[in-house]
Amino acid sequence: MKDILADTLTEKELELMPNAFDVLGELLIFAEFPSELEKKEKVIGERILKRFKHIKTVLKKTRKFSGIFRLPKMKIIAGRRRKETLYRENGVQLLLHPEKVYFSPRLSTERKRIAELVLPNESVLVMFSGCGVYPAVIAKNAKPKHIVGIEINPAAHTYAGRNVLLNKTENITIFCGDVCKVIPSLHETFDRIIMPLPKSASDFLATTLIVVHPGTIIHLYDFVEQKNFPDESIARIDAIMKEKKQQYSIIHSTLCGQYAPGAYRACIDIRIENLE
Repeated sequence: MKDILADTLTEKELELMPNAFDVLGELLIFAEFPSELEKKEKVIGERILKRFKHIKTVLKKTRKFSGIFRLPKMKIIAGRRRKETLYRENGVQLLLHPEKVYFSPRLSTERKRIAELVLPNESVLVMFSGCGVYPAVIAKNAKPKHIVGIEINPAAHTYAGRNVLLNKTENITIFCGDVCKVIPSLHETFDRIIMPLPKSASDFLATTLIVVHPGTIIHLYDFVEQKNFPDESIARIDAIMKEKKQQYSIIHSTLCGQYAPGAYRACIDIRIENLE
């Protein structure tokens, strides 16, 4: 990026250029953009568009993830005046709008890891399913019996429905609503449950236990400082399991992406043992 802008910015300005950005389909998004470069943001964006022909819009985040749906605000600094895009990963296509749907392309490897763990004929529940990325990746890369997704954000739910049709995945059912209200109405148990809401997934673990059976695998995501991994996450899980008198075992734990200096997104893989 700095090489591309070497004849556009001064040495001091080049030092200020952010190193981190995400590419979502035809969108390039800067997570942070220094105020000192605001007067040159348009020319920066135009140089990026000229160099990378597959990028049609350059944006910067003006507000970090916030609110019940954990959504950012973004400003277009160059290119096409459109934020909706078609994103591809792991053999699936996803239509999404990054201001309306929480989405991280940095989790594509983790989503593939989960899909590769799914056994033939498994029933899978994806809580906080967003635009349907976990269901789509699992459906395309494994052979589950069926997948149920639950998403409270109406816009994300709409995109999930469109993505089910786009990928021709007939074994996915998507519900729009609060997981605490939808799960008790499902009247079934699942072989595998995915909880990709790292900020507060453990708060919903007790609800998840309504639809488990011995052998159910739960993939619970958490935010944790590297020095406290995995003990801090496991301690939270253990407190809930003891309160519910639920036997379990930890079968795997992994860090799957840094989100702040020294802090990471973690996944703890849990197996449900005998039910009380």
